[in-house]
Amino acid sequence: MRRMKKYFSPLLSSLILCSGLAMAGQEIAVVQSIRVGPYEEAFEGLNSVCKDGIHRLVISGMNRSDVVEGIRKIAPDVILAIGMEALKTAKDIKDIPIVYLMVLDVEAVQSAGGNITGVSMNISQEKQLAAILKALPETKTIGLLYDPEMTGQYAKEALEACRQSNIRLLSKEIYNPRDVPSALSSMKGNIDVFWLLPDLTVVTPETVEILLLFSLENQIPVITFSEKYVELGALMSIGIDAFDIGVQAGEMAQEILAGRNVKVIPHADARSAVVAINIKIAKKLGINIPEDVIARAKKIE
Repeated sequence: MRRMKKYFSPLLSSLILCSGLAMAGQEIAVVQSIRVGPYEEAFEGLNSVCKDGIHRLVISGMNRSDVVEGIRKIAPDVILAIGMEALKTAKDIKDIPIVYLMVLDVEAVQSAGGNITGVSMNISQEKQLAAILKALPETKTIGLLYDPEMTGQYAKEALEACRQSNIRLLSKEIYNPRDVPSALSSMKGNIDVFWLLPDLTVVTPETVEILLLFSLENQIPVITFSEKYVELGALMSIGIDAFDIGVQAGEMAQEILAGRNVKVIPHADARSAVVAINIKIAKKLGINIPEDVIARAKKIE
């Protein structure tokens, strides 16, 4: 088994060495963008799979060249990059397999290099729609606003998921937040549910307030991507399970350590979702959500 290098401390003041060494001397470098709750949960998930030989480096405030040098000193068999900044830093290394996690911009990742694979923060639109229909089985028509430059691919996938489930998707392109009120108004009486995408053009503090007011006035539930909007008045969110994303990435790393070529391990979406439901909003909207859905959801009251 390989011994730990002695020259970390002056260069890598934020390096955290997890106890234990991998079998057969295998080493894993975990490069983490910053210390925030979801990233910590993701680390715990991957650490539950890759328990030994882990060297964790939290790079916040460090120079990119110092981080790369630190990784080189570890000489890992695989790199796990938690967050986009960690991936941007690690992707300059072309001769070591890299597994990313907690990254949203999948298209940018997939063109980053042949030694990279991993798990995005995206939950497939098909899985999201299935969760919507399980909670709201009477849904026939769903409304959606999107900026093609921001979430055009998501909207396309949502349209295909709806088509396969015989659900009508009433979608409108938005190029400026000022267009949101009129676009919402045109959907009044024509949709059963509004599906909010993580679109920076559509989602601003002002537009969220308008959307939630529209929801209450027209008895139209809002399904969103973030629990914070459920706390503000959306009916339900379908969010990521950061711990399980870590488990997924850890399983990919284990495949690589077992000898599988990173090039044949496909990029993957998050496989698990956490559903949060605002019980008070459900009552205000007169919606009876199936008991089995409520039992599995995080309840916000």
